[in-house]
Formats: sequence, structure tokens, C-alpha cells
Amino acid sequence: MRKTLIYLGGFAVAVITLTVQARAQRGGTAQAPPADLVLTNGRIVTVDDARPEAEAIAISKDRIQAIGTAAEIKTMTGPNTQVIDLQGQLAIPGFIESHGHFGGVGGAQLQLNLMNVESWDKIVAMVAEAVSRAKPGQWIYGRGWHQEKWTSRPTVNVEGFPTHASLDKVSPDNPVLLVHASGHAAFANGKAMEISGIRRPTESPAGGEILRDANGDATGLMRETAQRLIKRGAGAPPPTPEESAARDRQVLELASQEALEKGITTFEDAGSDLATIDLMKKMVDEGKIGVRLWVMIRQSNETIATRLAQYKMIDYADGHLTVRAIKKSIDGALGPRGAWLLAPYSDKPESSGLETTKVAEIEETARLAMQNGFQLCVHAIGDRANRETLDIFERAFKANPAKKGLRWRVEHAQHISAQDIPRFGKLGVIPSMQGIHCTSDAPYVLERLGARRAQEGAYVWQKLMKTGAIVANGTDAPVEDLDPIPSYYASVSRKLKDGKVFFPDQRMSRMEALKSYTINGAYAAFEEENRGSLKPGKYADITVLSKDILKIPEDQIPTAKVTYTIVGGKVLYKGK
Repeated sequence: MRKTLIYLGGFAVAVITLTVQARAQRGGTAQAPPADLVLTNGRIVTVDDARPEAEAIAISKDRIQAIGTAAEIKTMTGPNTQVIDLQGQLAIPGFIESHGHFGGVGGAQLQLNLMNVESWDKIVAMVAEAVSRAKPGQWIYGRGWHQEKWTSRPTVNVEGFPTHASLDKVSPDNPVLLVHASGHAAFANGKAMEISGIRRPTESPAGGEILRDANGDATGLMRETAQRLIKRGAGAPPPTPEESAARDRQVLELASQEALEKGITTFEDAGSDLATIDLMKKMVDEGKIGVRLWVMIRQSNETIATRLAQYKMIDYADGHLTVRAIKKSIDGALGPRGAWLLAPYSDKPESSGLETTKVAEIEETARLAMQNGFQLCVHAIGDRANRETLDIFERAFKANPAKKGLRWRVEHAQHISAQDIPRFGKLGVIPSMQGIHCTSDAPYVLERLGARRAQEGAYVWQKLMKTGAIVANGTDAPVEDLDPIPSYYASVSRKLKDGKVFFPDQRMSRMEALKSYTINGAYAAFEEENRGSLKPGKYADITVLSKDILKIPEDQIPTAKVTYTIVGGKVLYKGK
């Protein structure tokens, strides 16, 4: 049955669906095989308009066999059927993380986690403690700090960022590199800059900036492409090839486990190089990665030009790995003031942000994507970045009129000019956005953009959906925590920690938010035919939650927990 479903197309899917549903409705027949797994006595929200809700679901191998009442599905159990009593809990299609950094999620667990640290002084203390355990010359790495989320500014600062002197006091001999939460800036101590050859005459690279104090000395803050000036690992004994290989595998295993613990069944990875994709494929073959992966290739045009056909994979290993997209970044992030704007920053009038990749280079990527049948996914946060990206897409579409429904994507689409919002729907471009970014960034959005620009185009989910655009949701982890529940809550509430609601007219309804995290994510990856909703014939990817996030009071949504994560009919995570 499964091979027929895969290879005969839509008509076969319809026939099988009707047959299985009919069996469930009439109590089963001798021909209906017992299910391998049954979930029963719950509220199953399918995100399928043909049957929006059910009480039970039957799974055979890695596919959904039938959906129906508890009584109907009970007839499909056999002596070897695993039965899970949901006890009234909510079962939904498995969460799809539509934009995260898979390696970054795993790698973040192997360095200092600065995401929830409230002040620079506490970060300095954490570095001091790490130095006390480090070998001489060993690099100290960390990630997750955000200067706008500290309770107070450092006493000595430039644009709100500290200077490296405070780190030098606790780590004079160990190089330190602390990456901003956005990933679009990093802070280095004096030793790291010394090893990297960064001195007063060192010029900022194209698309980046070495932040300097009033005397012209580097503060330690490296914006955007300036991060590449830091020679990570230099001066320290290099790891052996065996140590590097073991760490690379550990990073991917940690990422997979975290995704499953947080109810994610498909992870859309926003950029890996070819070597990492090789390792992903090997580990998928070994059964070491449980979550499904959909990967954007992120490497230079010169490197990938002749290899795209070789690396294109669709639904490899029973849907566990797909590679069919290319990632580029045209600007930076709003927090470090690297987002590329049409007009200067309200709180830094001498700057309009940074063009981190030249338009001409992305034009060439667009040509390669079109030629090889790949989606093009461009990181664009500022309104200038979004306009330039839409222009690139529109030129590529006009040059290839025979190619339709390409589903090219703008990753983030956070701040858009009113003139450009309708272009998303008109061009069929997917805004791959992150609900949690809205409430996380909102406290400083007004400072960066001013009230008019913020209201016009900041995280405008409803305005985009009204153009016909399909909005996919995610977290951009490890920029934010990978957990979908806070991002779902942000999508429906837009509520800040102080209780204020950030432009409430742009809130999603609860069902809109659920779709953005399930079927819309699948659509954004050309995978809606086999996942994203609960329907016979689709992969049995299911997330079970302790509370009904579609019904409970809004302020209780963040208290919901993942109780089961099921991928391909296998329970890969069970909550405590």
C-alpha cells in the first residue's frame, strides 16, 4: 500500500484514504490489518478540513492508517498493537520548525549559554569561572547575550555594548569569543583580537564593522562579517581529526534530541555546508537522527555550482532528509543594528544597517537555484533588505516564465515597507517568520525604527496573510529557545513581559498559529502531501500536549508541555 501511495500520485492517495476511513467507520473488516500503534481517548486536531477533529488515530508502520472515534479505531487493534490512552490530551500534527539552525542548537549546548543572563557583569563572572577550569591558551566560547535584554547597561559602553577591558581582567591569557543572540555580532576580548591580528589600523570588512570607541580603539564588538576576522581556535592545540569528528556527531545528536523533547518532528535547517549534509545523511542512515531534516545549503556559489544536482535529495530515507534549497543572507539583525533599512535607524541616524551579501552574488545564486530546481531562501530583516530580495526574486521569475509555484522564501521578513507587503502574495513568496522574535524584539523595535515604521511593517502577520501569503513559523534557534510553545503563544498574544500587546491587530488566531507551525511549514518545504496534517496516508508525525492550547485561557498556553513526540509511528520522546 505504501509504495502505491508514493509512486502513483494524488489519485492513489484519495483511494487509499477513502478505503481506510471506511473500514474505521464500519468497525473494520477481516482485510484490515491491525494497527501498530493506536492513540485513543484524546482530542485529535488534524488541521485537515475534511475531518478537523477525532478521538483516536491508528498507525501502521510509518503512516497514518485511520482516524475516527475511539470505538471505530478500537476495532483496528490487535494483540501486538501498542495503545496509548491520551486521557483527554491534545494530539496535533508534529510541530515543524520552519527556520532554525540545527548545528547551532547542538553546538550551543557545548559552550556558555548566555541567553537568559541579565547583565554583562554576570557574563564576565561566567567567563571567569570558565577560565578557572580552562587550559592555558584554550578558547572560551559562549552564545546568546543580548544587550537590550540586560537589566542595566555596562558602566563603560559604546552604543550600549561593553568594552573588552572587563573581559581582559578575568581572562588575560585565554581568548574569549561570545556570539550575540542573533548570531549577527560577536564580542571578543583583547587576547582573541591580538591572536587574530586586529589592531587600530585594521579596517572593517565589506558588510561588517569593527565597533570602535572615541579614541578609535576596537571595543571588541564585531558586527556581521567582521566576525570572520576572529581566528577561532588560533594559538591553541588543534583537535585531532578523531576529536573533531566526534564533536560534529555529538552536535547533531544533541540537536535531534532537543528537537524531539520539544515536540518537533521536522526541522527546517536554515543553512549547512556540504560536509555537514554528508554527515547528516550518514547519521540518518545509521538511525542516529530521529527528527526529520529539511536542509538549505549554505556555501559559496563557486563551491556549490557544479554540485547541486548531486546533493538534491527529496524524501530520502522515508522522509528523514530533504535537501532542495539554498540559503543566502542579504543583511544582518535589528538588535546589533545590522538590518538593512530604507532610512536610517531612529537611534543611530548615521547608519542604515549593512548589506552583508552583494545583490549581484544573490542574483547568481538565484540563477543556480532556478537552473537546478532548488528553492532560494534569503535572510532579510530590514525593509531595504526585503525590497532588494523581492526585486531579485521578481527578476528571476520574469526571466523564467515557464517555471511556476517555486515557493521561494524570505527568511524572517521582520520589517517591511507598506509598498512591499502585497508583493509577497502576488509573487507567491513565503514569509518564513518567527513568532517569538516579535515579543522578544519588541522592547527595542520602537527605538530602532520609530513608531510609524514599526506599525507599518514590523512582524505584520495579518497584513501578509491577507495578501494570500503563507506564513510559516519557527524560532530561529539557537537565537531563541527551540520550544514551539512560547513562539505559538507569542503568535496569538503578542504580549510582552510588562503586559503590553505589540500592535494587537496583527495577532494570529489560535488555529492560524497552529497551521503556521504545521501545514504551512510543510507547504513552505513542498512537503504538505506527506506531513503537516493528520490524514490517512501521511507520515505518522504527531505531537501530544498536556494542555489544549486551542481552548485553555491564553495566559495558560505557556504552561503546556510535550508529553509525546511521535515520528513515523515511533514514540521518540515521552515526557515525564
